[in-house]
Amino acid sequence: MTLVSGWGRFPVVDSDVLRLRSFEAVGVAVVTGSVARGNGRAYGDAAIGAVRTIGMTGFDRVRSFDPATGRIRLEAGVLLSDLIDTFGPRGFLPFVVPGTRFVSIGGAIAADVHGKNHHCEGGFGRYVDSILLRTGQGETIEASREQNSDAFFATVGGMGLTGIILEATMRLRPAETGWIRERVISASDLDAAMRALDAGDAATYSVAWIDCAARGRDLGRSLIYLGEHAGKDELAEGAVAFPAGKNRGLAVPIDLPAMTLNRTSIRAFNGLYYRMGARRAGGDHVVSLYPYFFPLDSIADWNRIYGRRGFLQHQCVIPEPGARAVLGEILDRVARRGDASFLAVLKKLGQGDGILSFPLPGYTLALDFPVKGDILNFLDEIDRLVVAAGGRLYLAKDARQSRAIFEAGYPALSRFNAIRKSLDPAGNIRSKLSQRLLDEV
Repeated sequence: MTLVSGWGRFPVVDSDVLRLRSFEAVGVAVVTGSVARGNGRAYGDAAIGAVRTIGMTGFDRVRSFDPATGRIRLEAGVLLSDLIDTFGPRGFLPFVVPGTRFVSIGGAIAADVHGKNHHCEGGFGRYVDSILLRTGQGETIEASREQNSDAFFATVGGMGLTGIILEATMRLRPAETGWIRERVISASDLDAAMRALDAGDAATYSVAWIDCAARGRDLGRSLIYLGEHAGKDELAEGAVAFPAGKNRGLAVPIDLPAMTLNRTSIRAFNGLYYRMGARRAGGDHVVSLYPYFFPLDSIADWNRIYGRRGFLQHQCVIPEPGARAVLGEILDRVARRGDASFLAVLKKLGQGDGILSFPLPGYTLALDFPVKGDILNFLDEIDRLVVAAGGRLYLAKDARQSRAIFEAGYPALSRFNAIRKSLDPAGNIRSKLSQRLLDEV
């Protein structure tokens, strides 16, 4: 057995980890309590098998690509970073990317990851045409919107619980360059931030960084980043059409002491970051896609900033009616605690495509917290605010929500459970997350 965790490094649990090289070996490896794992970027326990974890990063081949349509068939272990670096210079990019490019295709489908464009272009699963799935009962099936459609929509956003994703066929976006035309808007408080996001609905990409240490009249002060793909005619003279992704030169070499992130350090960092961003507000700036979409990827092992006990990311979505009041209450409670991280992100979402997909029309707020003190009780309180407003939590970021909160947030759960059981009547596909939230006890 091996000690395994998600990106948040909490919880740390035992699981038998296998790294395989053939689809036949995957079939043999599936025992009761198995689940697939990509590059380990789910924050909690979603990609850890209850008994056995099947590593998929060895399956990293592109099977076919059609430049006329942008359709690509590839194995589930291919990383988004490889896809971007290989096909970006050829004029194609993924339609949807999350906040890190170091996720596998299989993981992106299983979480139905969303990006800064969900409000207008939807999630990752919307651009997946078909999935090759190895079910828990030993079948290998092709699932799409037309064929085995129940399996398809349960797999998109299903956190790997319908089977092992082996391959996928998806569509890439034509992109003239690898640059983004960015506009920064400074918002003095939460109301101004939400108005700016609403006004930016026509933008392809929009996201707000929130100063979660600000209180009183400054509560929710933010920097909003709107973005569009830049054309070649918008680049500086001599600029290459597709910039190279920088190797991560910076790294966090050790687990930082728990005292590093405290009320004083967070308030100082956030104040400086806000002032620097506010100076850039106004006109448009052309920036590389890498810092725009993946700002933390430039720092290797940044999760060690939170210390050896790890951290929890709490990401919720709250429907638009009443969202302002609930978001304000959450941010006020966080500011009064004083130990939230410098990472606080607000975005708008549309409707998700999978049965268990996280997005629904409204606002999503993501906050990081070091694991210490009474943080679990505090987050339980926040959970209750979220579900009372008709919202829910993102399973790819979750490590501790209760079964009751989960069931309240996902009304289509009974349909998902029925499809899961039809694909895996023996219950072989089980993760630590499913043990916590779905499986019979």
